[in-house]
Amino acid sequence: QVQLVESGGGLVQAGGTLRLSCAASGSISSVNTMGWYRQAPGKQRELVARITSGGTTTYVDSVKGRFTISRFNAKNTVYLQMNSLKPEDTAVYYCYYRRWDSAEYWGQGTQVTVSS
Repeated sequence: QVQLVESGGGLVQAGGTLRLSCAASGSISSVNTMGWYRQAPGKQRELVARITSGGTTTYVDSVKGRFTISRFNAKNTVYLQMNSLKPEDTAVYYCYYRRWDSAEYWGQGTQVTVSS
């Protein structure tokens, strides 16, 4: 099992910034993918950004140029720097971990609310 602990959500005005963190522990592997998904009320969960252990990143088009995903492998931690936040970014953000054997794990979710 892999445990994921998220932090950093909150309430911010449009145009503001937030930084999410997620630390993985347990049966982790050096080869993995970590990332963030989000789910707004009444909508499906969608990928926001992900990063492989080798540093390859993927972003959903709506956050390109505003969000940056990074990781600190020594601490098994992934970060999501969110700038220029918009009301449509409001959602519950979930940390995601995919191990080398394709096992997937999810964090408990952290609320991000952007007011207009």
